[in-house]
Amino acid sequence: MKKLILAAFAVTAAVSVFAQGTIQFTGNSTVSTSHIWGPSSSAPSLSLVGYGSNDKPTAGTTPYAADGMTLIGAQLGGQYGASMTLAQLLGGPSAGSLAPATPTTTFRSGTGAGVLSLVTATMANVAPDAASAVVEVVAWDDSSGLYSSWATASTAWMSGLIAAGMSPEVTVPQIGGVVNTAPQFGFQSFNLYFIPEPASFALFGLGAAALLIFRRRK
Repeated sequence: MKKLILAAFAVTAAVSVFAQGTIQFTGNSTVSTSHIWGPSSSAPSLSLVGYGSNDKPTAGTTPYAADGMTLIGAQLGGQYGASMTLAQLLGGPSAGSLAPATPTTTFRSGTGAGVLSLVTATMANVAPDAASAVVEVVAWDDSSGLYSSWATASTAWMSGLIAAGMSPEVTVPQIGGVVNTAPQFGFQSFNLYFIPEPASFALFGLGAAALLIFRRRK
């Protein structure tokens, strides 16, 4: 009997070591409905974050459509299509400790365009049943098939190769585990955008310097 108790304790301890916190990852929940948009057709480097007119529970005034943005998943395939755009949850016990959770997810299409397909995300660096976790949502264009995770996509984004975007961080209470059910959470809508190439920044700097010199000479 004693051996059975010790064995059971050992198994429980082993499970607890590998257990990880969980959270429901979607843009459409009982908490809120958020949307993710593609890049602006007129200003690809424009970044907007905030609630739009089609968000819930409270509609906002962020002018995504007015700035030439289309909901991700307006079409099924192709660039910014539902199946060709990926999203991932970044989570951690506190701000500054966020790491990619698994798995990634894609988008809904049709009337659900702009909304993430539901998955239960597992955060490797958050304990099960943790009192809270800090999370944010990232999304990116994977129409090339080269960027299956945020680890590779973020590098491509910073290099100006693809469009991506992210939500502000939000604190979610009562993380899922053994006792708690994986919670839902709400996040502010945002759009994908391109980070200008370093050369663009350099040209902008030269132009600004030339303008300053010209004004001084006058």
